[in-house]
Amino acid sequence: AQRLDASTVRRLVTELGRLQSTPPEGITVSMHEDSLTEINALLDGPQGTPYEGGKFHIRLTIDEGYPSTPPKGVFVTKIFHPNVSEHGEICVNTLKKDWQKHYGIEHVLVTVKCLLIYPNPESALNEEAGKLLLERYDDYATRAKIMTGVHAKPKGETGGGAENRDPGAPAAVKDKKKNLKRF
Repeated sequence: AQRLDASTVRRLVTELGRLQSTPPEGITVSMHEDSLTEINALLDGPQGTPYEGGKFHIRLTIDEGYPSTPPKGVFVTKIFHPNVSEHGEICVNTLKKDWQKHYGIEHVLVTVKCLLIYPNPESALNEEAGKLLLERYDDYATRAKIMTGVHAKPKGETGGGAENRDPGAPAAVKDKKKNLKRF
């Protein structure tokens, strides 16, 4: 467990309290029970995108350098997107060179949600998705919709839910996803 200084803890408590009382549209935030250094968010897939109808679990990890250093962000929900690696790492300038300490958690989450609307194929972590987006958008959109249906649909709908990288998932769900891994 990382030790955060008192001013960082105060800032995080304020930010997270504001996010829970007045969350941005389509974003739900929860804190890890034992630590302020792990923040979980659920992003609704934006309408009019291949991610529409999906629920995408994002995990932000805060280190002792926050707010001078950005949080580390990963998609826990598997997604087909140019700016998200197959392991969930997110490539967005806000989390790297363009970070400014006044941004905060809300800015990061809204920026990541915007990335679902406006992917940036020029800084692709997933080269296949970036190439499809640029050269054959319909194929990209179809693949992204399939992945959303399989991995990001709420339970009870098509797919296995938003927790696909959870090692504690039931074996049947893991087997189903293993069979669908070729998507």
